[in-house]
Amino acid sequence: MSNKIGVYFDAANIGGGLDVEALAAGVKSKWDSLVAVVRVFPVLAENAATISKDIEENGLDGVLICGPSPRQDTDLYRFPVLTERVNLREQCVLSYEDPSGNPPVEGAPAPALLTEIATDYVNMGVVKLQKGNLPDSAALEKGVHRILVVGGGFTGLTAALEAAESGYEVVLVEKSDRLGGAVNNIPTGSPLHAPWDAKESTGLPEKIAAVEKNDLITVYLSSTVAKLAGQPGEYTLTLSTPKGEKSIEVGSAVVAAGWTPLAPKYLESMGYGSTPMVMHAAEFGKAFLAGQITARRIAFVLDTTIAEEAAKAAAEEEAKAKAAAEAEAPAAPAAEGEEEAAFVKADLESIEHLRYSNAVNSVGMLRLAQSVCEKTNDETQCYVLYKDMVVPGILERFYRTMQDRLGLMMTKADVTSISQKADHMVVSCENTLLGIDFDLDCDLVVLPTGLVPVSAKEAIMQFEYRQGPDFPDLELFDGYLDSNYICFPYETRRTGVYAAGCVRQPMTLDGCLLDARGAVLKAIQAIECAEHGVAVHPRSGDGTYPVFNFVRCTQCKRCTEECPFGALDDDEKGTPKPNPARCRRCGTCFGACPERVISFANYNIDQVGSMIREVTVPKDFKTAGPRILILACENDAYPALDMAALQGYRWSPYVRIIPVRCLGSVNAIWVSDAMSKGFDGVMLLGCKYGDDYQCHFVKGSELCSRRMTNIAETLNRLGVEPERVEQFELAIDEADHVTEMIDGFVKRIEQMGPNPFKAM
Repeated sequence: MSNKIGVYFDAANIGGGLDVEALAAGVKSKWDSLVAVVRVFPVLAENAATISKDIEENGLDGVLICGPSPRQDTDLYRFPVLTERVNLREQCVLSYEDPSGNPPVEGAPAPALLTEIATDYVNMGVVKLQKGNLPDSAALEKGVHRILVVGGGFTGLTAALEAAESGYEVVLVEKSDRLGGAVNNIPTGSPLHAPWDAKESTGLPEKIAAVEKNDLITVYLSSTVAKLAGQPGEYTLTLSTPKGEKSIEVGSAVVAAGWTPLAPKYLESMGYGSTPMVMHAAEFGKAFLAGQITARRIAFVLDTTIAEEAAKAAAEEEAKAKAAAEAEAPAAPAAEGEEEAAFVKADLESIEHLRYSNAVNSVGMLRLAQSVCEKTNDETQCYVLYKDMVVPGILERFYRTMQDRLGLMMTKADVTSISQKADHMVVSCENTLLGIDFDLDCDLVVLPTGLVPVSAKEAIMQFEYRQGPDFPDLELFDGYLDSNYICFPYETRRTGVYAAGCVRQPMTLDGCLLDARGAVLKAIQAIECAEHGVAVHPRSGDGTYPVFNFVRCTQCKRCTEECPFGALDDDEKGTPKPNPARCRRCGTCFGACPERVISFANYNIDQVGSMIREVTVPKDFKTAGPRILILACENDAYPALDMAALQGYRWSPYVRIIPVRCLGSVNAIWVSDAMSKGFDGVMLLGCKYGDDYQCHFVKGSELCSRRMTNIAETLNRLGVEPERVEQFELAIDEADHVTEMIDGFVKRIEQMGPNPFKAM
């Protein structure tokens, strides 16, 4: 706990007519025994050295910065003691309007209500420091500076070389008996360098040679991951090799397992499998390399509507058949005490992978067509028929170059049928750019290749984790390892394990290059952070981690089951076993704990409860108005509030905002504390969830929503209407919704009247 605090006001960054000197005097008066230093600076950023001097000379163990949002100048105020920020600018002055909707008068003294809001926030900041501690170090004595790379294709080879160049050892695991992967069958690559207007050599032989001669890289062919246990910085990897199992220590991992072609059944409606004159792009590339392509008229078909409609019809028929079967023979209920079923990897391959691969196929077919034209001096006529030509980024230059290719014709077209007629194929096209419908006679039809990530069909890593051997949420993302983390490419639900290349999303070779480099940087960061005992993401640099009071633990397993990242294992009795380097510091575990036995050094149940109790809540509802507590997610909702204020939006002066790490960390006791204090309502303001979730901690908002039932029960027991507590979704870019959301809730509370506890 902080017992000697310094409070510093940044006058220039507060404004609003607030009497900062009076605020400072109030702090000294109320917290005299706790606050040793109170200073007001015109510009605090110019006086950071003074704070460091005060810490040394006065023995301060806590520092409170009162000024702009804690999202500003985050690197400026880093001190060796517990440091907190009070947002007096965005969420006090800039957002203030009086109960009639009027902002402060410029140049006039601050309204009494604005001063009250500022005082509340400062007092909340002081008590937050008082109830917080610096965490004990969770730093590893020495992390393992060795990176596992799974997959020896183009992306995996690049990742291995990048890691080795950074001085890290690499274990490169490839399940086949040769390196190179799918790129072994690609004649040429998409543009990789300026001016980005021509195909290039893949450079694969050179990459393989560089890997094989690099002393820092150990290659295991015909091998797979049998098990990965532990945490970032000190994983234990078990490999299945031709010579048996092998155990290796690694610090982090990059998954570059690549892709496999979409199953033939999905292309049968387009003539695939019925004649050798129809093949998909990956097969064409392999055949072209082998010198097996002799066709003189080739149709490259990018429009896959036929296949998509056929797959939809098949799925509908399958669903009907399944429903009929279940109606005839309903499934028997599980027997009581029946053991949990063993893990079975779900096959997530679907027609969707064909759509997702459109950009890769658009560039790939142009590249293949160019190779054919060059080899035959444009004597072979290539036709590219597309519904959507999707060329990513700067590769637009390549597309424009191909438009001028003599042997290539491109047209937008709805392909309605592909059929064989005697010794040739006929592709029927409608709605073309030429303004006419036509039947194209050709010798060969090349269909798109659906890139199915290996992760959609295999459990690649075999994690020895509480949540099972695979990556969670793969079904939501059709098997891709990119789990849609906001602002965090390469991330997976397994801390320290990063995805790169086509296992993350379909991409061209230039994208794979960048992906490999980015994933390796994250893998290095994970090891370095584990050695320092701090979080990697999204709370980068956070040295806290959950601490358990095992004496009161009831082994209910809620914390282990609800942790989004599998950071907590458990023993045979159900007692949680923390892994600090896996933890992302979201606090979901202590939000889940019914016994409140989990805490963080500077984020705990008592701390937030004490902040709630520091707010001034008037007894007279009619004249002084209600008081509303907002618990705001620090990742989306809190920044949205900041940006709303900076953009000129204002809201009711009756709200008080406390940032929380995630709505998943909200414990029902905080709602009880608020109601007992006399707050008239509580807003839970967090990220969006569902199919298009935006939660940095994956399911925090969703878990909070589920817990609303428990909160409602608690309120009913207290004799308080459950409608006084409501959860809202607010994305980081929805600043324009803030005023309506807050003021709308305040209005509903005003209509309901005061919290019954006000009369007690």
